Amino acid sequence: MLRDRYDPLNLFERIPTLGMQMDPVLAQMDTLLADDAIFQMVKTDLLRRFPHTADDGRPSTPVEVILRMLVVKHLYGWSFPATTRFVADSLVLRQFCRLYCETVPDQSTLNRWAQLIQPATLHRLLEHITQLACHLQVTQGRKLRLDGTVVATNIHHPTDSTLLNDGVRVLSRALGKATPLRQEGAAVAQEASTDFAQQARDKMKRIMEVARQRGEAAAERLKTTYRDLIDLTTTVVARAKHMQETLTAQAPATTQRAARTLEQFIPLVEQVIAQTTRRVLWGEQVPASEKIVSLFEPDTAIIRKGKPGKPTECGRCLWLAEVEGGIISHYAVLDGNPDEKAQLPPSLDHHCHQFGHPPDLLTGDRGLHSGANERYAQQRGVPEVVLPKPGKKSAKRIAYEQQDWFRAGRNWRAGIEGRISGLKRRHGLDRCGYHGTAGMERWVGLGVIAHNLHVVARHLTACPKHTAA
Repeated sequence: MLRDRYDPLNLFERIPTLGMQMDPVLAQMDTLLADDAIFQMVKTDLLRRFPHTADDGRPSTPVEVILRMLVVKHLYGWSFPATTRFVADSLVLRQFCRLYCETVPDQSTLNRWAQLIQPATLHRLLEHITQLACHLQVTQGRKLRLDGTVVATNIHHPTDSTLLNDGVRVLSRALGKATPLRQEGAAVAQEASTDFAQQARDKMKRIMEVARQRGEAAAERLKTTYRDLIDLTTTVVARAKHMQETLTAQAPATTQRAARTLEQFIPLVEQVIAQTTRRVLWGEQVPASEKIVSLFEPDTAIIRKGKPGKPTECGRCLWLAEVEGGIISHYAVLDGNPDEKAQLPPSLDHHCHQFGHPPDLLTGDRGLHSGANERYAQQRGVPEVVLPKPGKKSAKRIAYEQQDWFRAGRNWRAGIEGRISGLKRRHGLDRCGYHGTAGMERWVGLGVIAHNLHVVARHLTACPKHTAA
């Protein structure tokens, strides 16, 4: 049974001799999170865990505690184990999370509840907090700056040999679990699966050793070793397909779960075999859009920004829109490595819809510049469009970009670089700790929401005449 909250209790009044009190910024965040609209959005998602979550079963961790512990987690960039440990050890965080003297939920419990929060809910929460920031005069949406960055997915460095080894390991493990369901040759099949995994691991290590060597002979040995690993992986895939067909024909739910596991990974492993064959054995340059860099995070993109000294990154593109006052008004997790120019019109449209008016200033880096984007912004009623033109410029364009308002807008745009750096360092947006596309959306959304709440709370602390009540 899902509970809303624990009975209120002031821990500081229970231990008056300590003279403890909450940090002013944290106290303002405490008031902001008391908003019933935020509470109800999260509760709606949590009620979907089971059909009778609202009125049946053991009393759960309250919604209020889950929401506040997730905010604390992403506010400080902690892991789930660190969050539960630090909240349990701190009277201040117990009071902030409205946990009081109750037992702190363990990391697995908090993780399971967090997975129920939907990406659409986080976008609605962000819009609500942005509206709240407008009401409290933190921002009015008069300025808009846009930029993109990369959030790395939680994967190991991708190489063809490690991906093939991952494929053999995952399929062998699935075969070992699925064979007992068929009630035939279980011990022999599990032994064979273990042998396949060991062979793949040995061949992967051999490839790593040969790859360090130089010369034509070493190159031929590398191809031969890769061919052996590809043949082994192909054999395992063939066995997995046969097992999948057998399990699919059976009715029990346990066999269907095993069949779905094989169905998920077999196409991914076949793609790894194909790209390795093309790149290593045939000498082709496989386009990044046709590569897979992780079996467990297949949506991970290979992203190259083209900046000097910037390495190739593996993750997801994150698009951010920031208004004055330090508020992130919108974010989007993009597929692949899209052209940044295409992100300006939808970002501007979202801003106009959210604030009810176009910004007085719209700015971005050189990657956003195009004649179509400048015309679109002007047609939408933006008086100052600051999009520096890359490459060689005419004398007229140079004079245009030397105007005071253009230079001021360009200087203000540079601040979003620091904002992105802060999001990565403080709120963990450098590397996603959740899995899948929904996990990436949840990781980014909670990080941005925690940032915005902190910005609004700092404003209220510095300007006592404004109040969140």
